Amino acid sequence: MIFTDTHTHLYLDAFNDDRDQVISRAIETGITYFFLPNIDAESIDSLHQLADAYPGNCFAMMGLHPTSVKENYQTELRKIEDAIDKRDYCAIGEIGIDLYWDKSFFKEQKAAFTHQLDIAMDLNLPISIHTRDSMEETLDILSDPAFKDVRGVIHCFSGNAAQATKAVELGFYLGIGGVITFKNSGLKQAIKHIKPESLLLETDAPFLAPVPYRGQRNESSYIKIIANHLADLYGMQTEEIAKITTESALTLFNITDPII
Repeated sequence: MIFTDTHTHLYLDAFNDDRDQVISRAIETGITYFFLPNIDAESIDSLHQLADAYPGNCFAMMGLHPTSVKENYQTELRKIEDAIDKRDYCAIGEIGIDLYWDKSFFKEQKAAFTHQLDIAMDLNLPISIHTRDSMEETLDILSDPAFKDVRGVIHCFSGNAAQATKAVELGFYLGIGGVITFKNSGLKQAIKHIKPESLLLETDAPFLAPVPYRGQRNESSYIKIIANHLADLYGMQTEEIAKITTESALTLFNITDPII
């Protein structure tokens, strides 16, 4: 089985002591592709180092995370754009809106998000969207005819069934991670009517580890746990989930010369 982790921050400090071992463990488990969303200007160098160390396995995105959007967001965006000018990326991300931690920069977050949507359209790149406590706000923006050509994935989908349907109708994949293993998350109920072809596997490592590792550091080797839960939900074999979600990921991120 070949799996894909479509959202993992393996370049962060949480993996400084054993990064190579974590990646080797994941590859041995069958996780072959790792998609790495950027956070802000400070994370660019470590992101590049990891992608360069594992060509063919690790693929870098570039974007400004909404929790890094403050008064100086335009300066941060210029640094993101400068990085985009210097090398190729598989996607624009992680971008979006986060109203969980701080609502005071909603206006700036919206401006940064729509600006990066424009970049994605200009470069014909997919996007990886962060939507914590902002699903309706995000879907409203994506419903704007100006962004009808944008494609991508709603990372760590946490909406209800109606929002799942709307996102898919707009042409987006739903990123499914460790939350699906949480007893009271409601995620399985929200996506049970969505076809597996519209889902992608992700970990968001080092965050949101699945049960039985909840509360610990997450890592990409746990993708199979998530796949097992999806297989149970749809009455399928885990191998089928791996195949479907990997093919979808490689198509979305335009990986034209995959290892498989």
